Amino acid sequence: MLPLASIFVEAFRKGNALYFASFKDEYAWRAIYLTIFCALIAVPLNVVFGVTAAWCIAKFNFRGKNILITLIDVPFAVSPVIAGLVFVLLFGKRTALGGWLVEHGLPIIFSPIGIILATIFVTIPFVARELIPLMEEQGTLEEEAAVALGANGWSIFWRVTLPNIKWGLLYGVILCNARAMGEFGAVSVVSGHIPSTTTLPLYIEKMYGSFDAVSAFSLATILAALAIVTLVVKSIVEWKVKRERGRA
Repeated sequence: MLPLASIFVEAFRKGNALYFASFKDEYAWRAIYLTIFCALIAVPLNVVFGVTAAWCIAKFNFRGKNILITLIDVPFAVSPVIAGLVFVLLFGKRTALGGWLVEHGLPIIFSPIGIILATIFVTIPFVARELIPLMEEQGTLEEEAAVALGANGWSIFWRVTLPNIKWGLLYGVILCNARAMGEFGAVSVVSGHIPSTTTLPLYIEKMYGSFDAVSAFSLATILAALAIVTLVVKSIVEWKVKRERGRA
């Protein structure tokens, strides 16, 4: 907690007036908006993918299952900077695919689309990796019983599977959102550091590099507050899970 506390101390060191003045910058609000916008797209998509992948891996046996598990873990093994460079190699203006997309008005690199794709990539494992062991532990008996009673696929998911994984899913969403809003490496590569593609972490780094420490630490309190909320909610979810397991 000491590093988090030091951020707030440095932010308010020169008074409340300078702290709140940091939020009057138009570019700061653009960075905040872009960060939230990208997270609002990346996190739901990763929730859909994570639940689907975990359900397939935990409930079924199929060819390529181990390959899918390995692919889910790739973002953990690859440096975010390398991931950003891969997107540049795939979608850069000088590549065949990237050039074609630019010609048709869909640039990926140096655009919000590239930031969203990079964010999705680095946050792919969080939901899936949280749910896979949970679903494997629960097994398939309840779903099989629901099928025997005549329930269809959607009914089984909403009434049987989802209630059993709700706390694990929430836990994964919390971690995924925190990483999405705080991602720096991959986003730094694909953004180009231009005003229209500068997220909050990049803007904080820019302010600190410009020796505007007050603005940097003031804006960093947003990410620090997010970290604190994440820790609190994470603890609550873990407590809920332990209590439900104790009752079971």
